[in-house]
Amino acid sequence: MTRRREKAVQPVGHRRAAREFAFRVIFEASQSDVTLALARSRAEGLMRGGDDTHAILSEGALAFAGELLDAFQAHGNEVDDLLRRTIRGWSFETLAQTDLNVMRLAVLEMVWLDTPHPPVIESAVRTARKYGGDDSGKFVNGVLAGLSRSAERQSPVPSGEAPL
Repeated sequence: MTRRREKAVQPVGHRRAAREFAFRVIFEASQSDVTLALARSRAEGLMRGGDDTHAILSEGALAFAGELLDAFQAHGNEVDDLLRRTIRGWSFETLAQTDLNVMRLAVLEMVWLDTPHPPVIESAVRTARKYGGDDSGKFVNGVLAGLSRSAERQSPVPSGEAPL
């Protein structure tokens, strides 16, 4: 993947850019058998060093990416268990690793960080389309939308309160 340096130099402060950064760190850690901390350190170093494959994140976006990565470090096994129960007909070994890692982050944010589901799902679908295969966006959307509907059914809204 090549990117033009001019695009990478502009600071980005959006949560989607932070999610993409965290996705890339988790993907590298899972594919190259390095620790999450080492993959994170490498990615931050490349970003700060002006590597043209990493957009420069604002401090706020980098802090949010760090929050995602710390939460994944703490809850990664639970996230995987939830995904295994949600995804039917696929094993982690047969799933595209891009799709799996995108979904890991989205599930983590939706369930453990209690972020509203629609923006998380939209961001995950965009990341899956960008880095995955032709059907990655549809697959990720289907799994996450099903998980979101299931979560809504399991957590009734107390009377007098509006749903999220």
